[in-house]
Amino acid sequence: MNVGLLFPFRNPPRWGKSFPQFYAEQLRQVRLAEELGYDTIWLTEHHFSEDGYSPSLLPIAGAIAGMTSRVRIGTFLLLLPLHNAVRVGEDAATVDVIANGRFDLGLGQGYAPAEFEGYGIPRNERASRLEEGIEVIKGMWTQDPFSYEGKHYHLKNIRLMPKPAQTPHPPLWIGARGKKAVERAARLGCHFLGAADPTAQQVYDDTLRSYGRDPKDYYAAQLHWTYVAPTHDQAWDDTQEHLHYMLTWYGRWLVEAKDFKGDDQFGQLPPPAELRQTNRRLIGAPMIGTPEEVAREIEQSSKNMRTTHLVLGLHLPGLDPAKSQRSLELFAKEVMPGLR
Repeated sequence: MNVGLLFPFRNPPRWGKSFPQFYAEQLRQVRLAEELGYDTIWLTEHHFSEDGYSPSLLPIAGAIAGMTSRVRIGTFLLLLPLHNAVRVGEDAATVDVIANGRFDLGLGQGYAPAEFEGYGIPRNERASRLEEGIEVIKGMWTQDPFSYEGKHYHLKNIRLMPKPAQTPHPPLWIGARGKKAVERAARLGCHFLGAADPTAQQVYDDTLRSYGRDPKDYYAAQLHWTYVAPTHDQAWDDTQEHLHYMLTWYGRWLVEAKDFKGDDQFGQLPPPAELRQTNRRLIGAPMIGTPEEVAREIEQSSKNMRTTHLVLGLHLPGLDPAKSQRSLELFAKEVMPGLR
């Protein structure tokens, strides 16, 4: 199993520090993660957030590519409808060159209304912009010259140079929650970025088969918010305020989006100290506890849904870097060997 880490680069005002200091601390942990044997560094994108939730993924990816030599670098995920796909194709190809073929491009259609308003992009165009954007990026990477005529893109004889280091191109992933969006990921032949939802994973695999594709040929990543400590209570004491802050913001964005019936539940959280007792479904299926407890939860999760890439959301917003480092090291020592 590929074991990766999600770095959202979130610096909440409550625990805030200067952004140069914060970014330097996060990048030091990226370097440590490579030394400890983690396989992938995943980056994630949002916009206009009070905590600086990383709005610019590909510059961060380029920085990581230049300071590492083995670990893969992926986006989980880049909100393609908010970007010009030609620019994304060029920038992603350059990151792959700097990384010598270690880059994965994960994409999604987005959901937060304020982001689309801020970019002046109609939210009802997000699906078509995503599909066309993927066609443009893949075409640029594999054809020379490349032309395209669609609703959003009108391109004639463009040439991408340099091309990506990987051939035919870097892996393309799509992250999705709803049935139609998950089916789109399979229909387009992209790998799947999941949020530990067995139903969504099954829809993806079934749709692959309906198009004559073997799921064994496609990756399935599952994201879990994760933290390990010597005792269960210490793990929760270290993380409860940070997890609650993060889940509060995700819940707010999902409630504002009104995309799915039932998302209102994510906007109603118990107090931080009660999160460890809740039986409610939480976004990202948190796994917090001792190494033994988290190892059992990973085993159960892998039985419930196909998982080729485990994505650990260990760097919670505002968490003390010393604590995240201890958790990184403990997971690598006590849990990761069993996943190999």
